[in-house]
Amino acid sequence: MGGIGRRWGWLVGACAVGGLLVLLAFGAQDLGFLPPPAPTSTPFPPTPTSWPRARLPSPDYGMQAFLWWHWDIAERDLGLIEGAGFTWVKQKIAWQDLEGIQRGHFDWPKSDRIVERAGVHGLDVLLRLDGLPPPDWVEPSTDPAFPVRPEDFAHFCGAVAERYRGRVRAYQVWNEPNLSREWDGEVPNPAGYVQLLRACYIAIKEADPDALVISAGLAPTGTGPPEAMPDTDYVIAMYEAGAAPYFDLLGVHAAGFRAPPEVSPEEAATNPEYGQQRFFCFRHVEDLREIMVRYGDADKQIAILEMGWTSDPRNPDYAWFAITEEQKADYLVRAFRYAREHWRPWIGPMFVLSIANPFWTPEEEQYWWAITYPDWPETRVRPAYEALAAMEK
Repeated sequence: MGGIGRRWGWLVGACAVGGLLVLLAFGAQDLGFLPPPAPTSTPFPPTPTSWPRARLPSPDYGMQAFLWWHWDIAERDLGLIEGAGFTWVKQKIAWQDLEGIQRGHFDWPKSDRIVERAGVHGLDVLLRLDGLPPPDWVEPSTDPAFPVRPEDFAHFCGAVAERYRGRVRAYQVWNEPNLSREWDGEVPNPAGYVQLLRACYIAIKEADPDALVISAGLAPTGTGPPEAMPDTDYVIAMYEAGAAPYFDLLGVHAAGFRAPPEVSPEEAATNPEYGQQRFFCFRHVEDLREIMVRYGDADKQIAILEMGWTSDPRNPDYAWFAITEEQKADYLVRAFRYAREHWRPWIGPMFVLSIANPFWTPEEEQYWWAITYPDWPETRVRPAYEALAAMEK
């Protein structure tokens, strides 16, 4: 925002007998010759409301995939998404992988191929734009409010949107900034994230006005600062910091934990089996929707950027809410059914975790959320994939 600076004033008067005296009044405001100026701010042209915001099918169907490193596996996995009747693929794009050597020097071939092949398979693309760790050439932020300077990350976001104008449907700006570990070890700062989001929104829209900008998915958590901030508190603080004009869909994460998808936040908060917190259920999405309505933002849709259940028997932090592979299949189908029956028209695309990363092993917690196995050249799917492919859409 631009502050109010000292202004130059000119007082012009007529003198006697055909002469003209021009008085240059430097500091005339301070001398009382001019009224004080009205407060002004520096706008971002064009205004956010001048850009289109398409309304998406409610719900729409997506899967997260890991397409970056191995072309044959990527082609197989895009085919799995298409074959399941899903219409979106979500792919992470790391700043350091694309612009890692020098500002303005981009290594496009991998992302070009991902976007091109997704189009061949008839899939809409959501790119998750990640900023950490930043490229080595990026100057460290001197403001603890954000881990990178917003103008630097916005330059990256705008370049990607310019490259894929008309070919990438949506962009997610950052991931889980309500966790310190995703905010470069700093205390989560919603106002700082809003500054970064605003800069990226404008850069993306100026490059591709029809692209949709989705705010970062937030981790469901009850932990407070300095390690984290509950997602509900974070969204409230985002709205208080003026975020509303700078995203087209609110991004959320919707892990189911131990609860079946129909369990309400009230039941999750009172039932010891489910963890006794409102966020320990899929329908915690409704708590975030209520905040949107409260702040006058009901016209926007929500994008569920990660959803699923884990079958993890190994990692104690996750094993306590693990379910079976068969339950995972059942719960995911029921989650989509619940959204169709209760969340229209405000629910948008819902992205399942996930087509497996080919490098995951059973020791990693991500392995157990997946709906396929990371095998190659053999293709093995879990019951959840088969159920999602067969369900009504």
